[in-house]
Amino acid sequence: MTERVCVLIPALNAERTLPPIVADARRRLEPVVVIDDGSRDRTGDVARAAGAQVLRHEVNRGKGGALKTGFAWALANSFDAAITLDADGQHLPGEIPKFLAARAETGADLIIGGRAHLFAHMLPRRRAANRFSAWCIAKTSGTPISDSQSGFRLYSASLLRRLTLRTDGFDMESEVIVRAGRSGLKIVTIPIELGFVDGISTSHYRPLKDTLRIAWTVTRSRFFW
Repeated sequence: MTERVCVLIPALNAERTLPPIVADARRRLEPVVVIDDGSRDRTGDVARAAGAQVLRHEVNRGKGGALKTGFAWALANSFDAAITLDADGQHLPGEIPKFLAARAETGADLIIGGRAHLFAHMLPRRRAANRFSAWCIAKTSGTPISDSQSGFRLYSASLLRRLTLRTDGFDMESEVIVRAGRSGLKIVTIPIELGFVDGISTSHYRPLKDTLRIAWTVTRSRFFW
């Protein structure tokens, strides 16, 4: 039986980059759901015009909060899995079939689109941060991952039902790796290509604040929650 899989795109002030991403994703998989996380521009309008379903937060809740809204929608609508990608153009919808193939082949509950083979093309500080965070989260989760910060992923419905995710920022994507790994869920990484390697100019990630939040979330996920 073919699994039902949806695409979830958390978006904040992404009216410029979002339309071609939605259009390309829809050529690979339907439905495409955009979670407009309190945008102040026309993000929701351009997403609808491109054929996406839109879930709207009136107030910005953070990337993790947007993803959790999307996950709840996917479970309520009986999808077997959800593929997540970012709205800034770094993630290429043409890579979606790789996730579907990996899911069919491995049955993994969390499939991460890995960028480790591209780290050498990143700015030194970003490359070092990605490698260090991947090493820390691999140790904490007990899972040999090579890229912990990629938002291009497949989440199974089984994982989403089983795990209670507590964070709402960028740290949620680290929390889920730790909690899934400690729960014995299968995690695999597949190599992906990117529209561009360094997403500094388009990312809402705050290097110091969000890195510290990730570190604290990983610690709590491993030892306290």
